[in-house]
Formats: sequence, structure tokens, C-alpha cells
Amino acid sequence: QVQLVESGGGLVQAGGSLRLSCAASGRTLSSYGMGWFRQAPGKEREFVAVIRWDGGNTEYADSVKGRFTISRDNAKNTVYLQLNSLKPEDTAVYYCATNKFGRVMTTNIRHYDSWGRGTQVTVSS
Repeated sequence: QVQLVESGGGLVQAGGSLRLSCAASGRTLSSYGMGWFRQAPGKEREFVAVIRWDGGNTEYADSVKGRFTISRDNAKNTVYLQLNSLKPEDTAVYYCATNKFGRVMTTNIRHYDSWGRGTQVTVSS
């Protein structure tokens, strides 16, 4: 059982940046591939980014590629998502989650469990 808490969301103008954090307790994050997902009101939760258990590889949704960067610091038991060049369509609640298969990096939302509570990102035009 791992507990995840996201933070760092807020109100930003288009073109601005935010850095989201996902702090874990209960388990070491080195045991898991980690993912970031987002959900806008009335819409389905969607994949944003994933990172290998040791940070050695990453993958991004086409909509955020080149603008967002996922990283991790296993010594701090924390995963990050740097959001640059933000657009109004990035407005959503952002969630982090552990891959239920352990040290696996996949983009399928059904492969993730132990979800955090989410942090709101709002981008104004």
C-alpha cells in the first residue's frame, strides 16, 4: 500500500509554467513505474506522462510532448511534472499513480492504482 499526495497546482496565465510534485509514503517509489494523468470536468481521465522506476526512460502524450517533463527523485520518494508553455486546454485535475505491476512503464490507465487525490491546474487565456 502506497499513499500519494499531489501538490503544486494553481492559477496560471497561458504560456506560464508550474511544477507539480507527487510525494509518496508507505512504499519506496523505486519499486514502481509512475504515471501522471489528468481529468477535466465532465471528461474522461487521460494519460499525460510515465517514467520508468529508475527514471531511465519516459513517455508523453502527444498533446503535451515538448512542453511537459516528468522526473523523479527516488531518494526523496517524489515524482515531478514540469508544465511549460501552458495552454487553456491543459486545465484539469492532475493525478499521479503507481503502476500496479511494479517496475513497469506503460501508458494504459488501467495499469495504475494507488492514485493520489489530485491537484488542480487552471490556465487562463
